[in-house]
Amino acid sequence: MAKGPYSEKVMEHFMNPRNMGEIEDASGVGEVGNPACGDVMKLFLKINDDGVVEDVKFKTFGCGAAIASSSMATELLKGKTVEEILELTNNAIVEALEGLPPAKIHCSVMAEEAIEAALKDYYERVGKDPKIVDEIKEKIKNKETNQEV
Repeated sequence: MAKGPYSEKVMEHFMNPRNMGEIEDASGVGEVGNPACGDVMKLFLKINDDGVVEDVKFKTFGCGAAIASSSMATELLKGKTVEEILELTNNAIVEALEGLPPAKIHCSVMAEEAIEAALKDYYERVGKDPKIVDEIKEKIKNKETNQEV
C-alpha cells in the first residue's frame, strides 16, 4: 500500500499518466472544470464508424487525483462502444484507481462529466440530439437506484 492518502494505482497514474495529449481530428471533445478547486479537464475521443472508441487523449490542469482520474478514465474508454462508455460512472473510475480520499472524489466526477461532454459533442457532430446522453445516464441512474432498494 502506498504511504499517504493515495493508493499505489493513483500514484502510478499520476506519475506515469496514460494517453496525455490531444487528438487533432477528434470525434468529440469535452471540457469541464471544477471552480471549487480550479481543476480543468479536456477529453478527446476518436470514435470509428462502428461507434467504438479507437483513441482517447486528455489534458488536465489539476491535482494528482485529477490527473490520475483522467488517465484511468482514458484507459477504461479504449475499445468500448459509445453505449458502454455511457455506463462508466465516477464510482468505476474510483474502483479502478483502488480508491480516492473523500476530498478527492470530485476528481472522478469531473472525469465522468468530461466523458459526457465529449459524447454530447460527438452526438452533435454526427447529427444526433446530444440530450440522448442525459437520457441514457438518467436510465442508468434509475436502474442503479432500483437495484439498491
